[in-house]
Amino acid sequence: MNSVVKNDSVTDLSMGGLKLIQLKVFADDRGFFVERYQKDRFAGYGLPENFYQDNHSLSKPGVIRGLHYQHSPSQGKLVGCIRGKIWDVVVDIRKNSPTFGKWEGVELSAENGRLLWVPAGFAHGFCVLGNEYADVMYKVDTPYSPTTEGGIQYNDPTLKIEWPVSAPIVSGKDMVLQTFETYSKSPVF
Repeated sequence: MNSVVKNDSVTDLSMGGLKLIQLKVFADDRGFFVERYQKDRFAGYGLPENFYQDNHSLSKPGVIRGLHYQHSPSQGKLVGCIRGKIWDVVVDIRKNSPTFGKWEGVELSAENGRLLWVPAGFAHGFCVLGNEYADVMYKVDTPYSPTTEGGIQYNDPTLKIEWPVSAPIVSGKDMVLQTFETYSKSPVF
């Protein structure tokens, strides 16, 4: 017997433009089924109707990826976790925003049926929670542009993000990203 364990809903988060989408999850003793994207319904939530590409990353426990952004063309992301569990973090990097330099984090997992819409103007990153690898899928609304990608250090002393991992595994590229103070002197959003 199938049962709906979550209701489809959208919550506007504290920073303008961020949306947490709670998907409807149908579960029974075999597992679950969830409709991860539906163009017309998601357009009603104020999300783009057309995405440019889907991306998939696999990360082991303790990995932190980010904080990344892209400008020219600016890029929005619809992020979800299809295996494991992540702490997904966004930082407002829009210089004229009342929440410039603030961050917010949410847990996304295969089981909780959540997606996070991260519009352009936010730096994005995540860490893997627990002891299981995490598969993260995300749709982007513009093509990838390596010449206009940027980032901010995950452990920036100004942002003071509370990452829930004790011994993070971070790429060499992410370790040398700029500080928020440096970004603030010449913001691209």
